[in-house]
Amino acid sequence: MDDIFQAVNMAFVLFLQLDADLFEIMILSLKVSLSALFIATRIAMPIGSAVAVYRFSGRKAVMISLNILMGLPPVVVGLFVYLMLSRNGPFGVFGLLFTPTAMIIAQVILITPIIAALTRQVTEELYNEYDEQLISLGASQFRRFTAVLFDARYKLLTAILAGFGRASAEVGAVMIVGGNIDHVTRVMTTSIAMEASKGELATAIGLGLILITMAAIINLLIYFIGDMAQKYGNI
Repeated sequence: MDDIFQAVNMAFVLFLQLDADLFEIMILSLKVSLSALFIATRIAMPIGSAVAVYRFSGRKAVMISLNILMGLPPVVVGLFVYLMLSRNGPFGVFGLLFTPTAMIIAQVILITPIIAALTRQVTEELYNEYDEQLISLGASQFRRFTAVLFDARYKLLTAILAGFGRASAEVGAVMIVGGNIDHVTRVMTTSIAMEASKGELATAIGLGLILITMAAIINLLIYFIGDMAQKYGNI
């Protein structure tokens, strides 16, 4: 019990102090996760929606693949990206290894299947519900596709939140490709892992509470923005 009180007290101390190093780590964490979320969303939502609406050869295989890729082990993704970006890898010439860009790439690979699979599920349910009605109105398949995607825009926030949750909690892949370099690639999750490995459990738990608070604030912002847009029809 004393350890818990000590951890909570440490979290408040870290909040109140908010020194330059901690602020830098928090900003980098948000930058990496939100950048990965933005890129992955732009890739995954069209893929998930297309798989939901269009009927093509190999569609079931694509659906199964998306579901399988949702459970990609982060360390395997990190190793793959490391090999691709290392000096002897095909993209080593760009010098991206041990940079925030490498961490963003790893997170994009991890969360794209999650957003795509959830988008496919949400879109397909609506498409099956409205397809016959849209056909009776003479809508082409592309118009049906855009109409369903537009109608599902608020429900797709769930997919975005799931992707952000996975990105913000990631440690294995970003540790491998980022290297946890101070003032360069150190983020909240790798800082927590480092403090725990040093035996500084109170500091690690305190940082964990800050990370949870950050994630909760971002999730609430996304939710309320979507809720207000749905209520007042601004989107």
